[in-house]
Amino acid sequence: MRTGGPGMSWTVYLSGEIHTDWREQIITGAQALNLPVTFTSAVTDHDASDAAGDVLGAEDTPFWRDHKSSRVNGIRTKTLIEQADLVVVRFGEQYKQWNAAFDAGYCAALGKPYITLHDDSIIHPLKEVDAAAMAWAQTPQQVVAVLRYVVS
Repeated sequence: MRTGGPGMSWTVYLSGEIHTDWREQIITGAQALNLPVTFTSAVTDHDASDAAGDVLGAEDTPFWRDHKSSRVNGIRTKTLIEQADLVVVRFGEQYKQWNAAFDAGYCAALGKPYITLHDDSIIHPLKEVDAAAMAWAQTPQQVVAVLRYVVS
């Protein structure tokens, strides 16, 4: 991670749930405040993500298709998390985001600071993930407020 404070340009990786506009809310909020932040993210097109490994050949078994696609997606995820100064991990209500929990665990293993973003209905199942996070936010606006503080 780069050292520095005010005047430093930050890279923030946005991980997790892909079915709502939370990413756009954070990006728009940061832009409105003219924060020195660049955002990166996983592939947010569900079908494209599921098909990432198809370029390596067709599979008859869903397990092997998912395995190849997760490995190809992992190239992007691993690289962008490692390059990030901070990671925001969003857990939504509609689906279980096991991949987001894995990303949070990877951040914890790297000593990479991360913020979890979820409502209070899933505090209990995420207790270990939240315990290793530097902050828990319930809204994208709270994430923007944290970003404003840490980059200013």
